[in-house]
Amino acid sequence: MCCESKRRFLLLYATQKGQAKAIAEEIRQQAGAQGLEADMHCISEMDKYNLETEKDPVVIVISTTGTGDPPDSARKFVKKIQDKTLAPDHFAHLQYGLLGLGDSEYMFFCNGGRTVDRRLQELGAQHFYDTGLADDCVGLELVVDPWIDGLWVALKEALQLQKEKEGMNSAVDAVSSSISTAPHAVPELKLSSEVQNLKLEDEGTRASDILSQKLDDIDLVAPARDTEPSLVHSVPPLSQSALNIPALPPEYIEVEFQDTQGENPCLSSLISEGATFEVPVTKAVQLTREDAIKTALLLELDIADTAFEYQPGDAFCVICPNNVSEVEELLHILGLYEKGDDFVCVKVKQDTKKKGASRPQHIPERSTLKFILTWCLEIRAIPKKAFLRALVECTSDAGEKRRLQELCSRQGASDYTHFIRDSNVCLLDLLHAFPSCKPSLSLLIEHLPKLQARSYSVSSSNLYQPGRLRFVFNVVEFPASPSRSVSRKGVCTGWLSELVAPLLHPSKNSLDTKGESSSSEKISIFPRPNNVFHVPADPSVPFIMVGPGTGISPFIGFLQHRQKLREQHMDWEFGETWLFFGCRHQDRDYLFKQLQCFLENGTLTHLKVCFSRDSSTAEVAPPKYVQDVLRLCAKEVARVLLKERGYFYICGDKKRMADDVSDAVVDILSMEMEADKLEAMKILATLREAKRYLLDVWS
Repeated sequence: MCCESKRRFLLLYATQKGQAKAIAEEIRQQAGAQGLEADMHCISEMDKYNLETEKDPVVIVISTTGTGDPPDSARKFVKKIQDKTLAPDHFAHLQYGLLGLGDSEYMFFCNGGRTVDRRLQELGAQHFYDTGLADDCVGLELVVDPWIDGLWVALKEALQLQKEKEGMNSAVDAVSSSISTAPHAVPELKLSSEVQNLKLEDEGTRASDILSQKLDDIDLVAPARDTEPSLVHSVPPLSQSALNIPALPPEYIEVEFQDTQGENPCLSSLISEGATFEVPVTKAVQLTREDAIKTALLLELDIADTAFEYQPGDAFCVICPNNVSEVEELLHILGLYEKGDDFVCVKVKQDTKKKGASRPQHIPERSTLKFILTWCLEIRAIPKKAFLRALVECTSDAGEKRRLQELCSRQGASDYTHFIRDSNVCLLDLLHAFPSCKPSLSLLIEHLPKLQARSYSVSSSNLYQPGRLRFVFNVVEFPASPSRSVSRKGVCTGWLSELVAPLLHPSKNSLDTKGESSSSEKISIFPRPNNVFHVPADPSVPFIMVGPGTGISPFIGFLQHRQKLREQHMDWEFGETWLFFGCRHQDRDYLFKQLQCFLENGTLTHLKVCFSRDSSTAEVAPPKYVQDVLRLCAKEVARVLLKERGYFYICGDKKRMADDVSDAVVDILSMEMEADKLEAMKILATLREAKRYLLDVWS
């Protein structure tokens, strides 16, 4: 129950990986110091709140997943409010403020939040506070922090107006007083991001969650001789500045070691997305040569004895562990190496000051310590500022303490972005850089996010290879840097490459199903269907596929599926198919040279390839990138899209390819239609709306 002495507002969050929930929890924590009570719920818990009858202001924090979808937890809510029978004044009584989270590397930036915001407006709801759109590409905190700062004045004003409407005149004076005495009120804060300008009211310094620290409050060490800042060292003016640092997050987890033995939970219990399947790896092929810049692997899984279903274009998720050596290293630093196999019980501290504290859902109530660090916590996660603030209290060296304070402070925002966020620094890197920092196990459980399953595009067709599922990936490499002394491989791709090393065939670039190896290795997977990235339902409709590098993966499934359909339905009419593929070197990383087979049997009508790093002696240099090849085929591309109402698919790297391909398509439409660029962009937007221009991209 909410405390009667505090004014209530409803706080809803919709999260995919935990960031929106963490921000909502921060809002709830700060609300108490503002004399407010946040009634917080996941947006999926529609039995615990009712927007149709809600009288208090509503604050919504919502992320975006995929290529612009609302998070899974918001799907039912979005479906409900998109009911076309709802009246335009359905939410006329509702006042709300919305904070959207997204990544401008993706085409539909913050589309989860935008979708909800737009629909609430269409149904008559009113903003009591401007919408904020935070960009993970440049740092969520650049928008999130000032948005939260300005929230309190707007909330109190909304609550004051609400009381006046309700005739509660006795309570108006108290709220008015709290607003008028807000310290250091700033008329307007203008924040520019790459996406939009956000204008907010700033309430100024918050007594409960910002500690203003002066230099004489901190026992500073003698200045270092370095003139350049680093992860462990700052320079003026930051090194001489007073700091505004976040309040210390309240502790809420308690860990008890137990003498009893038992079994760890099964991996499926860690997943809330539905059924999981443990399946054997039946084949592994290295598709690239040893001297290629990236190592690409093809893995085949046996799903014959399972209920796992998929279509070409779907994705699925692999449940993966943290690196064994990194877990052991962390246990050593924590002084818990000898207790790694001991069972621990994780529960909420009875005397915690954290509002609504509960054991994180991804942490078993009882398991071994090693199980938690291996399968439950993302130990590679980039530490949030709240985590850095908590680590300050675990650090004994004065200089290290000061530097951690700087990195989590307002004044140190630039250093945080450069030396932690952009450098992909993780907890282990921090513990090596700040050796006097000795956090507790409970602190790690409180602040490290859930270890996420990794998503991969299916690279096969169940029609072509019944009972088999294939996927292709590059083994991700993170080189050493000034902030990180060691190189690392991706959490999942590194684990998979080690797991299948005994299975690996030499590079054959083969699509055949022969040469399977018997294997006892199994991995746990669960489906993640793609609602739109499928071949056209009408086989007579032509389509274009653009997939350089491992972006070709889903299109192998498309072509296998099409080949089987052609064999089974010889009387059907099939539209033409185009594939644009590119890689660095023809002899090193041309992943599927047997694409030629699809050409020869008529499954693939046109194959266009390019090699960006190969030298050429031709008088006219060949195109290097897929977008260049597209421009050379401008008339055909325009014909397929405009005259024949075909489909256009892009899969691959967002930053280095997908945007350039979109620019090329705009140029093609503009040139072939003899229209200006703006008109061509509108046509492309129409294709997207019609689900005929589809992307499966990553950053």
